[in-house]
Amino acid sequence: MDKPWSQVELIREAFHYKARFENSTMVFKIDFPVTENPIFPSLLNDLALLNKTGFRVAVVPGAREWIDTILKENKIELRYNGQLRISSAEAMPYVQMAAFHSASSYMTGFSTSRVDALIGNFFRARGLGVIDGVDMEHTGSVDKFFLDSLNRVLDLKMIPILPCVGWNSTGKAYNVSSNEISSQAAAMLKAEKLFIVTLSGGVSSNTLKIPDNIFTDEKGRVNILTPEEAELILKANPIDSKNKRELAMAVKALYNGVKRVHIIDGSEEGAILKELFSNHGAGTMIHRDEYVSIREAKSRDIAEILRLMEPLMQQGNLIRRSREDIQEKKDDYAVFVVDSQIRACGALHLWGEDQAEIAAITTDPSYKEMGLGSRMVNYFINKAKKLNQKRVFALTTSSEDWFLSLGFEEVNIESLPEKRRSVYDHSRNSKIMAFNL
Repeated sequence: MDKPWSQVELIREAFHYKARFENSTMVFKIDFPVTENPIFPSLLNDLALLNKTGFRVAVVPGAREWIDTILKENKIELRYNGQLRISSAEAMPYVQMAAFHSASSYMTGFSTSRVDALIGNFFRARGLGVIDGVDMEHTGSVDKFFLDSLNRVLDLKMIPILPCVGWNSTGKAYNVSSNEISSQAAAMLKAEKLFIVTLSGGVSSNTLKIPDNIFTDEKGRVNILTPEEAELILKANPIDSKNKRELAMAVKALYNGVKRVHIIDGSEEGAILKELFSNHGAGTMIHRDEYVSIREAKSRDIAEILRLMEPLMQQGNLIRRSREDIQEKKDDYAVFVVDSQIRACGALHLWGEDQAEIAAITTDPSYKEMGLGSRMVNYFINKAKKLNQKRVFALTTSSEDWFLSLGFEEVNIESLPEKRRSVYDHSRNSKIMAFNL
């Protein structure tokens, strides 16, 4: 984003999201390998910055890999029932040591940023008992969160740190999955967001099979998903993997009440801030609220529509339109809204003879990897079908290949409706691309 206007857009987005989410609660589950990455101190600085800026930040450190290492070093047998570690009485002292060692690395990092943090016993645990005939011993789950204590710490602008060890009412210690702790903490705290910070690669065609109807960017990353789309990906990947488990965790958190879950790469500089303060983000967001939508344009949208169109009108890729032009045909226009901000627009003009023109397709260049333009075209194709049109067409001087990729084909001017032929600008010599419905 090196153009001045793009930098301005980034600043606008940052202020938009700060105003929207300030004082909201966000839970960060951070995998242990992230703490070993050189970028980890920078990540903690970003979390500290969020805390100082007015966000309520809670952290759940993952410790799975470090616990395994400590147990191996002390010649304690590693036993699993599926993905759950079976924690024996012999193993528990080492589990606790590893869990609190991992948590203390966050205390060290936050202290250098002059942010107060607290490692605490913020939940009561209970044993899992026997699962499929296997005694899970000291492996447990969350029984109850001490929400008064958690909220008191958050209200004091401190960062609570929740290690993966909890105790029952009699003081017996249990090893509890950090995935479960973070997911349930986010739900119980009514968090706006749960972040899963990982080095596993996230939701991408490089790590998971992605169904054809789910959009990926040029690097194969999935930017946004609904829970339903996430479940389609889970079904398309029957073999268990860390990436699949992360996505399943995200879906479960959403169904438990969390509005948005973000899976991001903990090795990318500033990934949390990019994901939080820009629509484009730096990872995958799975959301259950209305994040993206296409709707009919309103009069109050015209200024934003013109702002989007202006660069293309200056380049000559779009014909010049005025506020009055758009207002006159306002009912033909639609806008693509990303988190309450207009990021693409277009129009469908009816010309008679059962033909309609898709026109003025414009996308914020910062969002080209989200495929907004093609979604706008599909929206107008579906609208034309509902209006009983037999064909849609578009005139273009620079996007022939793009329309071809969407299934359009080039046709001659004689195929246009008579009314449209009469106003065709021969000086522009636009190519005519058509799609039969």
